[in-house]
Amino acid sequence: MALTTAEEIYEHVIKPLPVIERLRLMEKIAHELSATSGESEAARHDWLSVRGIAPNLLDGEDAQAWVSRPRREADEQRERQWEREP
Repeated sequence: MALTTAEEIYEHVIKPLPVIERLRLMEKIAHELSATSGESEAARHDWLSVRGIAPNLLDGEDAQAWVSRPRREADEQRERQWEREP
């Protein structure tokens, strides 16, 4: 009888194994899958390829300063509004 589905293999081959052997099998499968997951690395985007795509976007300004400036300006504007309200 040829075992063709994962369910059949599990029921007839894996399930009867002692717990320690099933754990070893899981470890081997997990290790193999993690080793082959590198194959999908090629599908991931190489972020270094976008480096320099928008030069002078910040005009030399530090990124944290660029983010903090509008927040600070918004805070100051809110404070001015609160001062005007009775």
